[in-house]
Formats: sequence, C-alpha cells, structure tokens
Amino acid sequence: MRIERTTRPADHSGPTATSAVDVLVMRQTIALVLPAEEELRPGLNIDTLIGTIRSHMELIVPEIEAKALALDKNDIPRYCALACVGEAHGKLRARAGHGAYAALVFARKLARSLAALCDHYESLTGMPICTACDTAIHPRSEKATYERVSNSGGAVVSHIHAACANRPRRT
Repeated sequence: MRIERTTRPADHSGPTATSAVDVLVMRQTIALVLPAEEELRPGLNIDTLIGTIRSHMELIVPEIEAKALALDKNDIPRYCALACVGEAHGKLRARAGHGAYAALVFARKLARSLAALCDHYESLTGMPICTACDTAIHPRSEKATYERVSNSGGAVVSHIHAACANRPRRT
C-alpha cells in the first residue's frame, strides 16, 4: 500500500482556476447544521449559516447544470442532477419563517439540498470514492492506493483515505 499526499487531483475534478466549487468546505458547512437530531453549536449564527449555505448553492448549481447538460439527453444521471438543480432553485427562492426555530429548520432544508448537490457534483466530475468508508476522497485529503487482484485475475487499483487504510470495511 502506498500513501501519498496530494494537494491537487491528477484528474482535475476538484476546484480549479475556473471553478470556485470546494465540496470539502461545503460538506463541512453542512455538518454544522446536520444531523437534525443534534443541537446547533453555541456561538453559531443561524442567519450567517443560511447565507453561507445559499452562497455554496449558488456556486455549485451552475457547475452541475453545465456538467449535466453536457450529457446525453437520455442519460439518467443528467435527469437526476437537473431535477436536483430544479429543487435547489426553489429552495434558493424560499425564505425562512419567523423565529429561531423556523430559521434552523430552513437552514437544515438548505443543507440537505446542498448535500444532494455535492453528491451530484462528485458523481458528475468522477471524484474518487473511498472503498473503505464509501465517501468521496477530496483533493486535499491524504489518500492511499490499494492494489489487489480482481476475481477475473487482473489487477485492480482502488483509492482509500489514508485514515481508512487500517480500518475494516463497514457493512
């Protein structure tokens, strides 16, 4: 197994000079308000979080739209991504209700929508997925390559997070 530090993906599927999309930062923002069962951390301003999530959505939506529209009209990932973009446009037009609780509920709706957009972005850009924990391997993550023999006898190279290298696969 080989562990390597990367600051930029070889396939350039992460943020580039022409794209301000940083899925890792977006997912870190989502984690501030989700899961819904947890209380919001003290000191976080819900209005600021809503504004940040909206900004992330406004950045990622055109990227997903462009990548999805480049696919064949009968392609299912295109259809799903564009449906998610349509839902996101509706969420961006909506406003939070009155009161702190309504604002928190609204922030969580936006965060779930942003999470779905991040999933589509990762899928459309071919961002590698860790075979140990089934989450995206982001460009700034430390990763390891895992070489094994496939059932057909050929060599298969998978990528995993360096932190997942010695963990058993979850079921």
